[in-house]
Amino acid sequence: MNINQLIFRNLVKNIKHYYLYVFALVFSVCLYFAFVTLQYDPSMDSVEGTIKGGAAIRVTSILLIVIVSIFLFYANTIFIKRRSKEIGLFQLIGMTKERIFWIIGVENFLLYFGSIFIGTFVGFSFSKLIILVLFKVTGVKGIAKLHFSEQALVQTIIVFAVIYAFIMLMNYIFIKRQTILSLFRVTSSTEERVKKISVFEIIIGIIGITGIVSGYYVSSKLFEGDFQSMTELFGAMAFILGAVILGTYLFYKGSVSFLFNLVRKSKNGYLNINEVLSLSSIMFKMKSNSLLLTIITTVSALAIGLLSLSYISYSSAEKQAEEGIPANFSFGTSKEADLFTDQLTKNGIAYNGTTVDIIRADVNIGKILEADLSGLNFDPNMTTLAVVSENNVKGVDLDEDETLFTNYADALEKFMALKDSGEVIIETKDQPIHLHYVGLNDVPVVPYLYTAGGMPTAIVDEKVFEQLNNNKNDELQLAASTYFGIDIKKDSEVEKANDIFHDLKLDEKDFNLSRYDMIVSNKANMGLTMFIVGFLGLTFLITSGCILYFKQMDEGEEEKHNYTILRKLGYTKGDLLKGIQGKQLFSFGIPLVIGLVHSYFAVQSGWFFFGTDWTPMLIVMVVYTVLYSIFGLLSVLYYKKVINSAL
Repeated sequence: MNINQLIFRNLVKNIKHYYLYVFALVFSVCLYFAFVTLQYDPSMDSVEGTIKGGAAIRVTSILLIVIVSIFLFYANTIFIKRRSKEIGLFQLIGMTKERIFWIIGVENFLLYFGSIFIGTFVGFSFSKLIILVLFKVTGVKGIAKLHFSEQALVQTIIVFAVIYAFIMLMNYIFIKRQTILSLFRVTSSTEERVKKISVFEIIIGIIGITGIVSGYYVSSKLFEGDFQSMTELFGAMAFILGAVILGTYLFYKGSVSFLFNLVRKSKNGYLNINEVLSLSSIMFKMKSNSLLLTIITTVSALAIGLLSLSYISYSSAEKQAEEGIPANFSFGTSKEADLFTDQLTKNGIAYNGTTVDIIRADVNIGKILEADLSGLNFDPNMTTLAVVSENNVKGVDLDEDETLFTNYADALEKFMALKDSGEVIIETKDQPIHLHYVGLNDVPVVPYLYTAGGMPTAIVDEKVFEQLNNNKNDELQLAASTYFGIDIKKDSEVEKANDIFHDLKLDEKDFNLSRYDMIVSNKANMGLTMFIVGFLGLTFLITSGCILYFKQMDEGEEEKHNYTILRKLGYTKGDLLKGIQGKQLFSFGIPLVIGLVHSYFAVQSGWFFFGTDWTPMLIVMVVYTVLYSIFGLLSVLYYKKVINSAL
């Protein structure tokens, strides 16, 4: 057999054993090439300025490189160690280390760049689909075309060639440093073997669980007024991050062994074959992979959390726009409102008009705040609010000494919660006006431009409003003191009316707002975020799933002799397979469950800013779980082959 035949046979064997690695590499190249193509695709030029995502796509491409590089480096480390005996045999028959490195280098070159070629072709084939997805989620009206970019091809080849060079450097250093004897011991020393749970591990396990639980608890209290200053708030955030990440690491390092040891002791050491193959294996091998599992769990939680929050914002884009702009169109002067309505009439578009006079005043709300927020550089005794008359709000009838708040931003409402009742004082040039606060309404009355950064709007009796108007502080008033709202009667005509709004260039004037524009803008921004986080999360899901699968391959090869012994003792394939299924359930299930719980508390904290919505989060979690479970199933199938060949 000559060198070329040897290389060819090893290449065929590697493809057979590492098909999932080839798939992940092809997928990574495909995704990277498609993302880079977005930067040079002419179809993106037609919507220039609509999606300001060029920088975001470039940053995403860099993050893709980081994720793929880490995956390839780690996978290569596993594979070169698995081939250590093969390398040792090559040396025994007289091959030099340089010749062995050359053989492995040529094999990797063919495998690696063959995958790059396939991945580039697949990425080119799906580039139009990716652009269509981008246009769909961002609401952009553009024509996507299949376009091959030479710049994207060159950039992809350069990036993955650099990664390949580093992989070859890793292999060269490994081969150069190893002796023949050490090469035959590499695979037997890769996993940590421990037969007894020490007191130190028990302590670590308890600390790990305590860290995670304490992080969750502080996270649930983060925006409930328990932290009164910005220093305390950021300190709490830092504590949550540190406690959860460190707790996760210690959980894998000691908690898993500690908890499973309790289960084993509860059975007085009498374990059936399923428990031996699942519990015992996980107890002693998961802690040797604690750092890897911590990284996978943390990044998975981050991906699920960010995707859930962006999905929540995307799905609530219309609701946010309605809360920010009560009518379809908002104007600051009657002249501009009349100009717009004249054109609506000429085009046969029916509408309703609303006029609301607005006074801005300093209001003392200290007595109706649930928590003392003086430590946050916020003065509740002098808060600027928009004040309107009850005549402008349907269904509201107040006494002269009453006030009702409305249109309070969700984020501020959770952070600065209000009591059900209390005294409110409105400052004027003369005597302050003392009113009784009677509650909070959620009906938007005026656009966000008038509400002083999301603070509530105060509704008062008409006589009180006139009194305030006669004694208002002129320095607090905006250039527009009256809000003119135009509502289109038919939803199907809103887009046509919006075109008229832009044709008249009314969007260039202050205090002129379009709810339709706000919806489009919100969906474009959050849609781009969903697009980027979704593809990054999918890349990480596949690469991390492959890494866990490769680890199971290693463990399966190491434990093959155990299965041979068990088969000789009379255990059937079905008996062994049940234990393997339990092992994979723990191996893949524990990181998945912890990642999902981490993401839930992260999303719960994000509800403060993005709003509460369970559906998007549950959809993301279910999809992630289904895709992640595929790798567990593949591991079971691989173990089935190992068991079949064990006897």
